[in-house]
Amino acid sequence: MVRLVHFFLFISSTTFALTQVVPLPPPCPSPIYCHGPLLHTVQMAKIYHDSKTFVDKKLRFDPDLVAANFSQLMDLTHNKPSQNDLIIFISQHFESEGSEFQPWDPSDWLDDPSFLKKISNQQLRNWGKELHGAWKFLGRQIKDDVRDHPELYSMIYVPNPFIIPGGRFREIYYWDSYWIVQGLLLSQMNHTVRGMLENFLQMVDVYGLVPNGGRIYYQQRSQPPMLIPMVDRYINATGDVDFLNGRLHLLEKEFQFWLTNRTVSVKGHTLARFNSETDGPRPESYMEDFHSSAHMSESDRQEFYVNMKSGAESGWDFSSRWFIAEGGHNEGNLSHISTRDIIPVDLNAFVCMNARILSEMFRKVGDEDKARLYHDKYVEWKTAIQQVLWNEEQGIWLDYDISNNVQRSYFYASNIAPLWAGCWDPTPTAVDAVVHKVIDYLEKSQSTKFAGGIPTSMLQTGQQWDFPNGWPPLQHMLVVGLENTGDPRAKALAFKLAQKWLINNYDAYQQSMPNAMFEKYDVTVVGLPGGGGEYDVQLGFGWTNGVIMDFLNIYGDRLVTEQPTS
Repeated sequence: MVRLVHFFLFISSTTFALTQVVPLPPPCPSPIYCHGPLLHTVQMAKIYHDSKTFVDKKLRFDPDLVAANFSQLMDLTHNKPSQNDLIIFISQHFESEGSEFQPWDPSDWLDDPSFLKKISNQQLRNWGKELHGAWKFLGRQIKDDVRDHPELYSMIYVPNPFIIPGGRFREIYYWDSYWIVQGLLLSQMNHTVRGMLENFLQMVDVYGLVPNGGRIYYQQRSQPPMLIPMVDRYINATGDVDFLNGRLHLLEKEFQFWLTNRTVSVKGHTLARFNSETDGPRPESYMEDFHSSAHMSESDRQEFYVNMKSGAESGWDFSSRWFIAEGGHNEGNLSHISTRDIIPVDLNAFVCMNARILSEMFRKVGDEDKARLYHDKYVEWKTAIQQVLWNEEQGIWLDYDISNNVQRSYFYASNIAPLWAGCWDPTPTAVDAVVHKVIDYLEKSQSTKFAGGIPTSMLQTGQQWDFPNGWPPLQHMLVVGLENTGDPRAKALAFKLAQKWLINNYDAYQQSMPNAMFEKYDVTVVGLPGGGGEYDVQLGFGWTNGVIMDFLNIYGDRLVTEQPTS
């Protein structure tokens, strides 16, 4: 909630309430990249098609000198520099974006990783090998100059190479990396994965959280907490339990960040929400946020900015899922964004999963007290999810609106997340009571009827995390969540959905020039990338590759390149 200070004046028996908005901190201290007149003036001049371009540029000179020179420019132009004035200023004071990197050739890259042998179809095996090869294209190593002169960059320095998503996303991203790590482990690039995990742990050590991405303008907002599951994946794949030594306290620190800063009490239970409380527009989408809030009062504008950054923290930027319009429904637009008034099913499933994995990790290192502590936290969270978010009538978990104290009875692919996260009780009775109800829910929602996978929602808003777009992490959670139940009906649906998604990705890859993987796809027409949102669809693409590689690993003996007609 926006922090408000209320002053009450009692005059002639009448009470007047005057509201003053207390300023929040900026996204980061930098007056170049996160707040201030230079950022505002350049971003509002719309010099670049993508607002992210400017805040990714490197400074040529000390930021104080650049700020002083900009003040001179504003004085000379009476605070009205032309677009050409600004273009000249930028060319004199900044270098092009993407200049932070040096060449990197991964030493652990193999020509023929073993997962390819599990793929029966030759075309799919060839494709899997090309996706394996794409890690070289998506790999990055930060220059030492970023470490030595951090004030000249918006890039957060980390010592080890990493894999980026692709396109405009030139830096490491938090929750993307879970599915990237999944693919890298199948590629047997264990050393690269270990280095990426060490990068994230360094970020936790410095910032107290894993930032949304590897830029300073992201440092006070995170993304869905996937570091602990990433480490778990790495240990399970490599047997490197020693990795936990000297690092487990940082995994615990990140978990505690979510418990301390992102929780509220709901119906007597503690549950998590996304909530990034900093002032001003998102630096990387400054103009868009500023224009969207232009008609709002000061307090509403500040609330809007917080909810937009909280929506970005969710990874779902943006979706009807975060809209609370009049009457509490989701049929609105960005002016109705109320991210932090919503208790998300998936975030709470992830927190629950984190507690379970932390308990197992402490047991592996012999700390039984901590193992019991986090097992109890896991049980507590699992109970809260079931008590607050499970809807018996619909047979599914639903997001909860704390501003109206109601469950949100809308289809989102994330509703199934507790199955994927292992935050339900898989007893024989529960299979009938939970799994079959979930399958019935998916079928009744009509979400399983599309040729190219499961849509993110059933509402078409023009936002990218809505219909008709399907997103790789959601397909993975649906497929693996259903598969892991062990129920024959669930496993059959899991394979059917994996086959649809794979064909959609494969056809788009074959039809694009050059061959490309996309961040999202249209599920209504096979072979088309998705659209909508604030920026053009991006190529690359890290998590897309990781999900397809995992599907090839799980179902490689029976996946085909064309959907069976029967």
